[in-house]
Amino acid sequence: MNRTHNNGELRITHVGDNVELIGWVAKKRNLGALVFIDLRDRYGITQIIFDESFEERLKDVKNEYILSVKGTVIERSSKNPKIPTGEIEVQAKEFTIVNTAKLTPMIVADETDALEETRMQYRYLDLRRPVMQQNIMTRHKITRSIREYLDGLDFIDIETPYLNRSTPEGARDFLVPSRVHKGEFYALPQSPQLFKQLLMVSGFEKYYQIARCFRDEDLRADRQIEFTQVDVEMSFMSTNQILEIGEGMIAKLMRDVKGIDIELPLRRLTWHEAMERYGIDKPDTRFGLELVNLNDEVADVDFAVFKSALEAHGHVKGINVIGEANNFSRKKIDQLQDLAKTYKAKGLAWLKVTDQGVQGPIAKFFTDEQMQRLLTAMNAHENDLLLFVSDAKYEVVCDSLAAIRNYLGKELKLYDPSTFDFLWVVDFPMFEYDDETQRYYAKHHPFTRPKDEDIDKMETDPENCLADAYDIVLNGFELGGGSQRIYEQSLQERAFKALGFTQEQIDAQFGWFVEGLQYGTPPHGGFALGLDRIAMLLCGCDSLRDVIAFPKNTSATCPMSKAPTPVADAQLDELGIGVVKDESSKSE
Repeated sequence: MNRTHNNGELRITHVGDNVELIGWVAKKRNLGALVFIDLRDRYGITQIIFDESFEERLKDVKNEYILSVKGTVIERSSKNPKIPTGEIEVQAKEFTIVNTAKLTPMIVADETDALEETRMQYRYLDLRRPVMQQNIMTRHKITRSIREYLDGLDFIDIETPYLNRSTPEGARDFLVPSRVHKGEFYALPQSPQLFKQLLMVSGFEKYYQIARCFRDEDLRADRQIEFTQVDVEMSFMSTNQILEIGEGMIAKLMRDVKGIDIELPLRRLTWHEAMERYGIDKPDTRFGLELVNLNDEVADVDFAVFKSALEAHGHVKGINVIGEANNFSRKKIDQLQDLAKTYKAKGLAWLKVTDQGVQGPIAKFFTDEQMQRLLTAMNAHENDLLLFVSDAKYEVVCDSLAAIRNYLGKELKLYDPSTFDFLWVVDFPMFEYDDETQRYYAKHHPFTRPKDEDIDKMETDPENCLADAYDIVLNGFELGGGSQRIYEQSLQERAFKALGFTQEQIDAQFGWFVEGLQYGTPPHGGFALGLDRIAMLLCGCDSLRDVIAFPKNTSATCPMSKAPTPVADAQLDELGIGVVKDESSKSE
């Protein structure tokens, strides 16, 4: 085999050249005296034409056979403008069957008939599909662009351990038993957080890593139990400088991968502003439908649902779906109400502004003056649909209306899906309160630095303590985030105690890290971006599984390798582990 060109390379300028190609049979068409074969490799497709002298040898050739073909490039009489090689074809002079193939369980083409489970079971075939190969190559372009950018700024690529001790905060750890130290376990990293901070203690100043991370959590379309993040940390830089480096990296990869120049600096929204306007801290800002705070406007309205929320120091917010009143039947509104209820809202109130006045189940509770005040606040006009959620809990109001807003944005086609709208969300809360456990948790992680002016609020007013933290958001997806880190031992211990850790717990779980802060730790901060999620959005995919070569399914299993699987008793004995069967799973 002496391939002279790949299958996406030949053009009209090559007419008359003798070439040798190799690839998979993507399609075979028998037209009697002539046989046409589309020969495919990762670069593209070239059409091969065989005359009747090859008829006997070609009769057994099927899709996905690998052929080596020698021939002459000729101009096609019927050109195909859909592919780069569409002006030429290769007149075969000889060919060799390099390898045969069984009948595949799926169509190996951009449009396939296979369900996702079949695609994942035969992932090596799924990855032959040009659309999937393009996704994986786009992912490669992203990582190459990132490395070029960070290398150019004098960052150092340093690997951190996969095997470390378990920490209690965040998602569940994956545990790895130790054979040498029976009964003890390593944990796979949820992120390289502590190690990259210790690299700053070590004096490297600028670190990055394309890091594999692991979290034992429930899966969804944009989440995997093992994932890759772009991890960046730096010393002696202000928050503004860190954000400039982050958005510069994004600008370069958008230019390199998509050929798009994005405007810098990126917009910034505070966390509070994002929640007030969009109900979510990762807002899709490609369209309007912004939330309106209506506490003052409905304070004197005699509607029990609103009144009970306000009396509990809660909130009433609304969305104006401009010009859509006539397009939403009661059935469609009920569907929106069901969506709101999945986010713990008790219901969804609504009004329609018509040429006959304002109509809807709650209109009777408003006086003319109160209704006019509401319409003015929501900038409502004829044929507008007004939607309202009220609740004692701010999160319920925001979460439910944000979900409705995102649903309507997609359903009503309020944005161009080909656009990319980046922004920073800054000034996050330092803590969030959990009603079930009756305690505060870190909004990001326990090593996030509070804003200097809020340091004392960690103990005295944790609800209003802001962190020097930031997320980067694209089209309603959080790409990642970061913060300035705590670099003083005393402040780190204060943060741990504000989170409810005892000194014994601090020493046992983080003592090795806190000790490192005692030896001249520099001010430092950084960020981490989800590489899989960036690739998913830039490829226009709906699932992370379409940009990861060998992903897990929603049951956290691999249909191809069948992982996870039981292991032999001898292996368990060597590790000193016994497996307890789940009796509840047995049939009655």
